[in-house]
Amino acid sequence: MRTGKLPESALKRSVLKQVHTGNHRISRPFTGMILENTKGAAIGSDCAFFAASSGQILAWCAQEAAVAVKADTGELAALVQKCANNLAAAGARPVSAQISLMLPETFEESDVKELMTMLTAACTMQGMEIAGGDTNVTSYVTAAILTMTAIGVVGEEGVHDLSMAKAGQDLILTKWIGLEGTAILAKTYREKLLERYPAFLVDEAADFEKYLSITEEASIAARCGALAMHDLSMGGVFGALWELAEGANLGLEVDFKKLPIRQETVEVCEVCGVNPYEMRSGGSLLMTADDGEAIVSALAAAGIPAVVIGKLTDGQDRIIRKEEEVRFLDRPKGADVIAECVKEA
Repeated sequence: MRTGKLPESALKRSVLKQVHTGNHRISRPFTGMILENTKGAAIGSDCAFFAASSGQILAWCAQEAAVAVKADTGELAALVQKCANNLAAAGARPVSAQISLMLPETFEESDVKELMTMLTAACTMQGMEIAGGDTNVTSYVTAAILTMTAIGVVGEEGVHDLSMAKAGQDLILTKWIGLEGTAILAKTYREKLLERYPAFLVDEAADFEKYLSITEEASIAARCGALAMHDLSMGGVFGALWELAEGANLGLEVDFKKLPIRQETVEVCEVCGVNPYEMRSGGSLLMTADDGEAIVSALAAAGIPAVVIGKLTDGQDRIIRKEEEVRFLDRPKGADVIAECVKEA
């Protein structure tokens, strides 16, 4: 299999068909709390939701990352940010996390301490406390494998799930596509990029990681009428559009020329031979609303760029329109083109 997400056909066939989620009650006898699973595993769903007997709705999400022997601050921060973004897109505020570590035999105790210090700092910045986890050393891995399960509390606006999307709603996209991938490529291929572009362009591209949080825009959008929300990540904007439509069981029509992209991303992707519309795009939020322009205006007032890029439609056709040219959106292959580029560097 290629590096990246498990292909959707394999995910449906060998993962989702094997699990049974939804409407399960979980009793916690020592606390008196009863959790009811209200929404579980599905295409495009990054969080599971539980209604607690206290009246609160809790959201769970999990992400993983591989980290080299010397802890990679960027990789750790990206892992924590992804969890925070998943929760924000679900309408939840992060509160705690559990961490599972699988460590290679080459790890020293000092490496573990460094890793956990950085991880704790990254969680604190997102308002999360590490509540527990598990740590093991094994010969089966050559890098530290981190799995983070983050828990959040759903706000007053309630859960935001892809099933809330309806035909006729506007599709809104925040900031610019390809931010996460651009930052990674600009750092990995800095010397190669400097052969063609001035340092200020390469430095600005590498600094795109400052845009990776979508928590503020998700909160504003939720208060202003956004319904389904989905943060972009692996698979890029095309992958996110497919997942949103698949999760809502709807079609869509998008104006290709309205997809926002920075010139730095165009230049970096040209040198690295990467399609900016299919690469990691953390930092951008895709959402639906009855009045997309109202969401765009509210975000603009907070200094966050956004644009209406199209609409959801009845049926199953997922169309990308570029002037008179019409193409049908392909099912995502799941490959992580950024990971493949970094491996080759």
